[in-house]
Amino acid sequence: MASAAAAGHLTSAHGVCYSVTGDNLPPSAEVVQLYKSRNIHAMRIFRPDQGTLAALRGSGIGLILARGRAAAAIVWVHDNVRAYYPDVLILYIAVGNEVPAGDAGLVLLPAMRNVHAALVAAGLSSSIKVSTAVRMDRHMVPVARFLADTGAPLLANVYPYFAYRDNPRDISLGYATFRPGTTTVRDSGSGLTYTNLLDAMVDAIYAALEKAGAPSVRIVVSETGWPSAGGFAATVDNARKYNQAAIDHVRRGTPKRPGVLQTYVFAMLNENQKPGDPTEKNFGLFYPDMQPVYPITFPN
Repeated sequence: MASAAAAGHLTSAHGVCYSVTGDNLPPSAEVVQLYKSRNIHAMRIFRPDQGTLAALRGSGIGLILARGRAAAAIVWVHDNVRAYYPDVLILYIAVGNEVPAGDAGLVLLPAMRNVHAALVAAGLSSSIKVSTAVRMDRHMVPVARFLADTGAPLLANVYPYFAYRDNPRDISLGYATFRPGTTTVRDSGSGLTYTNLLDAMVDAIYAALEKAGAPSVRIVVSETGWPSAGGFAATVDNARKYNQAAIDHVRRGTPKRPGVLQTYVFAMLNENQKPGDPTEKNFGLFYPDMQPVYPITFPN
């Protein structure tokens, strides 16, 4: 079971990001139990927190693990991967999050290669894949080809909320939040029809991968979500509709790539110390006391 899960073949299409920028958050062991009680089978963390890794032992929860920069790759893999795997089902290691495209060749790609080499040395490279998380406006050809060569997915942070917030004149709320019977968009190049913005955004990345000569690389949506307070269109109703629809929809994949689209909702908890726009503090599915912000269901 461990090797199959670690190769990325989860029976579940969905996960939730566990971000901890707050001073009122519960212990990680309690959060892991919340994942299990809510039928959430995958997690993304943004730093290799030892308490969280320890709490994940034997949980069956698949993990995207962030690469820290404090140690050489071989030491980091020993301390944060070999020390826990396969008791912790590490699926992917994310080297960098939304790294600027100009740094891809100089900084990011060498770092990814170093972590991959350390996994090879540890005998884990067939089970755990090295990737990076990109934004919609970033595409890095050398990284895409590295992913194709190693059989790893591209991790993509895809937020219809921000696209809608920045351009509500041309993007309808219904199209951004999966509401049925709203906008339908036909792509003139491919002839494919889109009824929601998430599919269109993901397929735009697939088209970019194809142009980069990496058509075999699949996408994992490493972040998506909708805030419930703090700004334009950030309401409990919109957040519930978007996140529930995204969770239900991703089992079907996109028009360009039907099938499961593994997707991680951001985030598990509201974070009172998150910097930036007030909406950043309100992406959580749960309050810090682990009560739901709104009803949400994760299917088996």
